[in-house]
Amino acid sequence: MKDNVYIRFNLDIYVYLLKDENFMISYYTSIIFISWMALGVLAILVKENDRMDKSEKGIFYVAYIMIALSALAEWLGVQMSGDPGFPTWSLRFIKCEDYILTPAAGAVLAAQIRGRKKGIRILSVIIIFNMIFQIISAFTGWMISIDENNNYSHGPLYGIYIGVYGAVLLIVIIEYIYYGLTFRKLNRMSINAIMLMVIIGVMIQEIFGSEFRTAYISLTLGAALLFIHYNEYEQIEQDDMLELQKSMLMTDALTDALSRYAYHKRLDRYSKDGIPKDLVAFVIDINGLKKVNDSFGHESGDKLIQAAADSIDKVFVKCDKFYRTGGDEFVIFTNLTKEEAEKRLASLEERTGTWTGEKGEKLSLSAGYATAEEHDGCSIEELVRIADDAMYEAKRAYYAKLGIKR
Repeated sequence: MKDNVYIRFNLDIYVYLLKDENFMISYYTSIIFISWMALGVLAILVKENDRMDKSEKGIFYVAYIMIALSALAEWLGVQMSGDPGFPTWSLRFIKCEDYILTPAAGAVLAAQIRGRKKGIRILSVIIIFNMIFQIISAFTGWMISIDENNNYSHGPLYGIYIGVYGAVLLIVIIEYIYYGLTFRKLNRMSINAIMLMVIIGVMIQEIFGSEFRTAYISLTLGAALLFIHYNEYEQIEQDDMLELQKSMLMTDALTDALSRYAYHKRLDRYSKDGIPKDLVAFVIDINGLKKVNDSFGHESGDKLIQAAADSIDKVFVKCDKFYRTGGDEFVIFTNLTKEEAEKRLASLEERTGTWTGEKGEKLSLSAGYATAEEHDGCSIEELVRIADDAMYEAKRAYYAKLGIKR
């Protein structure tokens, strides 16, 4: 029973305070003050963000300044309303500024992420229309009505402003969704939740009136959460760039084989983890590449290298340990028996023997291999060196057969 009386007593006090105009003004002042402080902290976080350039930071600063100014305009309107000491025109001017800046502040949230040109153009048209409409309304009373005691209330065309506000928020949501679609991690639910929170905060104030001043605290929280989202998107973008750079570093641009850098990473891995017992190291070199370069040009030489890489890739069935380690030299690590290794080399010779370039160039490869089973205890570098010696032996035999001394 005592608990019920206590709750009813506190509820009566709360209702009484809500009806007390001085209390509401003080209460709203504290909300606006906290919002300004939060915007100041956000500005500091933007300043300390090394991933953003000056132009990006400038957009965030403008957004926070506009939110702060529009909040100030509304706060001044609340202070001036009902006070005959202020002339009517000053109250109209302050509310006109409030109704211009608030949707514009929301629009700048889309500019923060450098939204699509189409979305920015639509927002610009809406903001310009709203500005013209508000300036005209300041002289016509379309937006606000002011009584003899200097109290203002919504005018007959206030719904147009609500429509403008809603359109701005909707376009901002769409722009953030499109921005998120450019990354592998979409985060659609959270971005929608942020916008829903802002919209609800704004609508509570617009629907329930002056007792619920939630619009600017919602906008401030929305700006803070969007900054977090923006930071996450920026991090994802940097991660994607690093992945692209890593891919470019690991892949040979001419042949799409793995690069020399990737080859040395693989050697380090084998040195650390050990060599599988059935590992086979192949070393393959193109015969006569210099002659093709001298006779037909380097473009023909590049095509010869690409043909060699394509033949190797097909014979070794898209092997994921296929490296171009030099101008015309390739290394392959794969798991085969010695018999299977011999069959692969025979298949490679057969395939390359049928290739002819546009200018009549022929493709010939010299190859050697070494098995971990036959060279137990060798390091990976030693295994490659043995395969390399076998490749040079095959190359000497190739040129000797042609009667060419090297």
